[in-house]
Amino acid sequence: MPLRDSLRDPRVTEQRNPRTVDIDLATPLGIVDLMNAEDRTVADAVATQREAIARAIEAAEATFRGGGRLFYAGAGTSGRLGVLDASECPPTFGVDFELVQGMIAGGEAAMFRAQEGAEDSPDGGAADVERRGVRAGDLVVGIAASGTTPYVRGALARARALGARTAIVACSPPPPETLAHADVAIVAVTGPEVLTGSTRLKAGTATKMVLNMITTGAMIRLGKSYGNLMVDLRATNAKLVDRSERIVMEVCGVDRPTAAALLEAADRRVKTAIVMHKLGTDRARALAALAAGGGVIRRIVADAPPPVASADA
Repeated sequence: MPLRDSLRDPRVTEQRNPRTVDIDLATPLGIVDLMNAEDRTVADAVATQREAIARAIEAAEATFRGGGRLFYAGAGTSGRLGVLDASECPPTFGVDFELVQGMIAGGEAAMFRAQEGAEDSPDGGAADVERRGVRAGDLVVGIAASGTTPYVRGALARARALGARTAIVACSPPPPETLAHADVAIVAVTGPEVLTGSTRLKAGTATKMVLNMITTGAMIRLGKSYGNLMVDLRATNAKLVDRSERIVMEVCGVDRPTAAALLEAADRRVKTAIVMHKLGTDRARALAALAAGGGVIRRIVADAPPPVASADA
C-alpha cells in the first residue's frame, strides 16, 4: 500500500483540506476569508439531510406527546452542543428541565475542561444512559462528528436495548456497527476542516444547526409558537419580560400597561394571556381551553397571528 493511501483516514473529518494547506502563511484577513469560505458550505451540507432531520423532528414530537424525554449523548464539542441545546429549551419553550437533557462523556467537568479519554468508552455511554433512567418511550440522539465515537455507540446500543427511539447526528458517514443502533441517521458531510480534525469548526456549526431544527421543529409542532412568536417562553429576565409584553401587545392590540396586567393575571404565561384576551375569559377557563386544544392557540381562537409590520410602518 502506498504511504499516501495509508495516511488517508476514512473519516472525512480527519482528512486534510486542500484549500487551507497554506493557512499558516495567511494574514489575519486571509484567515478570516478562508474560514468564511468554508463556513458557507455548511448550510448546504445540512440541507442534504432535510428529510432525515424531518424524521427526527417527528420522532421528537411523538416522544414528547407520549410523555417521553429527549436525551443527547456526545463527547467533546458534540457533547457540549447537546448540553447547550438542552439547556436552552426551558427558557425558550417553557418546558421542564428534565424534558431535554444532555449527556457528555466525562460528566459535567467535561463541559469546562476537556476529558478526551472519556469518549473512548462505550461502557461509559451505556452507563450514562442507565444513570439517567432512559426507558421505552424516550428518544436518545447520539452526536458524533466523526461518526465513530465509542461513547456514543455505547449510549445508542443501550438506549435501543431499553426500548428507546434512537438517532445519530454525524458529519462523516458512521460505520455499520453504529448505524445499526440508530432509527434515524442524519449525516451532514461538511468535508475536511480548516484545521485538520478540528471538528469544533464546520462540523460543530452543522451540528448546532441540526439540533436547533430538531428541538425547535418539535416544539413548534407542539404549539409552542403562534406563527413565529415565542408564546411559551419563561420570562426569567428583563429581556424576556419585555419580549413577553411586546408579544401580548402585538397579538392582542393593546398597550404595554394592559399587556402587563394580562400577563400578571395569567401567571406571566404569554399563551394564557393571549387566550384570556381573545376569548374574554379568566385564567382558569383559558387554561381549560388550551388543554382541550392541545396547547395550540390556532385551535382555540379564530384569529391568525398578526402580519409582520414593514420597516417603513
